[in-house]
Amino acid sequence: MSGARLRVVSYNVHGLKDDRAALIEVIRDLAPDVLVVQEAPRRFRWRHKCAALADDVGMVVAAGGLPSLGNLLLVSLRVAVHETWCMRYPLTPGRHLRGAAFVTGSVRDGRFTVTGSHLATDPAERPVQAALWKEELSRVEGPVIAAADLNEGPGGGAWRTVEDGLVSSPDAAPTFPAKLPNRRIDGIFVTPDISIEKYEIVESDRARRASDHLPVVADLLIPS
Repeated sequence: MSGARLRVVSYNVHGLKDDRAALIEVIRDLAPDVLVVQEAPRRFRWRHKCAALADDVGMVVAAGGLPSLGNLLLVSLRVAVHETWCMRYPLTPGRHLRGAAFVTGSVRDGRFTVTGSHLATDPAERPVQAALWKEELSRVEGPVIAAADLNEGPGGGAWRTVEDGLVSSPDAAPTFPAKLPNRRIDGIFVTPDISIEKYEIVESDRARRASDHLPVVADLLIPS
């Protein structure tokens, strides 16, 4: 199958509260073309902090931060960015405001849209957020990559909503908590026109120090 290769990493970085040096080393070693970050800076001096993270890992900010409530999309210089936008989910009083970030980009002659989100810990909120995110995804034409911390595993209602019509890995390892993972709550999903050449969870000692989640890595083939 011909197409353009693209490495996507989805990573909940735990608000950059853990071993930052380890985090930077993990990301640099993975060398993603697209890094989908959950729990990125979203408050005081968020632009500076997001830009500093991008610089540390050798990437550039494409979209996200405060406008998408801590979802951040970074890209390598291989990726041309054509369009960006963000969305916010309705606020439930007493809960965190959440959202999603989107980028339409291309690598070589393969065009795609990538989006990242972080769904609620509250089981009453998650299905609504998943449905709103999915509704926005349904408006996107062409190849789509959706990456998220869904705060629930396969079989849950929100997970099934996001995965419907998309492709992922059916047997990936757990992603949380990083030190002793027993739950698979982070995932990457793609439209069927994208080929998944490799899908893995990084379980190194360094990754266990870097965040409370393990990173998800997908090597993809984007149709020309």
